[in-house]
Amino acid sequence: MAGLSRVYGRLLDALMAAACLLLLGMTLLIGADVVGRNAGLGGVPWSGEISEDILYLLTLLTAPWLLRQGQHIRVDILLRALPARIGWLLEWVGDILGLACSLYFVWYGWKVLAASYVSGAISIKTLVTPEWWLLVPLPLAFLLFAIEFVFRMRRLAHGERAPRSDAVSAS
Repeated sequence: MAGLSRVYGRLLDALMAAACLLLLGMTLLIGADVVGRNAGLGGVPWSGEISEDILYLLTLLTAPWLLRQGQHIRVDILLRALPARIGWLLEWVGDILGLACSLYFVWYGWKVLAASYVSGAISIKTLVTPEWWLLVPLPLAFLLFAIEFVFRMRRLAHGERAPRSDAVSAS
């Protein structure tokens, strides 16, 4: 299981690197649009739309990595105030709820993706694209969340019977 966790961690690292490259590309695209418009060249008409899509992808690509690194949103003031054993049990509650929510969004995401694909829905803005193209990453990202919650629970089961000390659960 530790080997799977390491491979999974490398996958999340690769997705984070891809997100960094997308952010760089978006920055260059917006810069080119601004320079083009100010130089009277008309800019890049589809830069706004592509930037919106990239922001969505950045969120989905980076969120599982952030959870693994313990950098996802976490308010643990209550966990620190309670006895260690109760805090540890609440960590379990949080991870189980996170897993359940993630699996729900995997199911719902696939359902919406399939409906969009079957209906042939298209997004018409500056660019005309099949709607399902942007829906593909949603269930995949939540599948990655679900996998990370399983790894978190495994680490919690084998760790100290107390709340995570620094919220970093990556092995």
